[in-house]
Amino acid sequence: MRLPAAPDVTAPDGSDVRVLLRLERGSMAHFELAPGRTSRAVAHRTVDEIWFVLGGTGEMWRKQDERSEIVRLEAGVCLSIPAGTHFQFRATGGESLAVLGITMPAWPGPNEAYAVEGEWDD
Repeated sequence: MRLPAAPDVTAPDGSDVRVLLRLERGSMAHFELAPGRTSRAVAHRTVDEIWFVLGGTGEMWRKQDERSEIVRLEAGVCLSIPAGTHFQFRATGGESLAVLGITMPAWPGPNEAYAVEGEWDD
């Protein structure tokens, strides 16, 4: 499969999503956030995610219980978002932040993500 030219859907966090491959135990998608934009803060009910940054620059805020951190995002950075982690990200450079995301299990549908209080105004 090739990367679709146009987004398939807008994610609950506000990023553009191009759905790639899907198997019973995992799925993969391309996420893109326009320059200067900040996502909505969300958490996932059941899926774990692994992100690999393809291009652009930004920041990812993650919070689990009392532990909170901000990770710098740039091409080549890989990070995890375990189920239940509160997270939010933003594109800080002059180009879109592009990420390859893997979910385990496969993304179950629109009710998977729920809004949480974030680090930044979106």
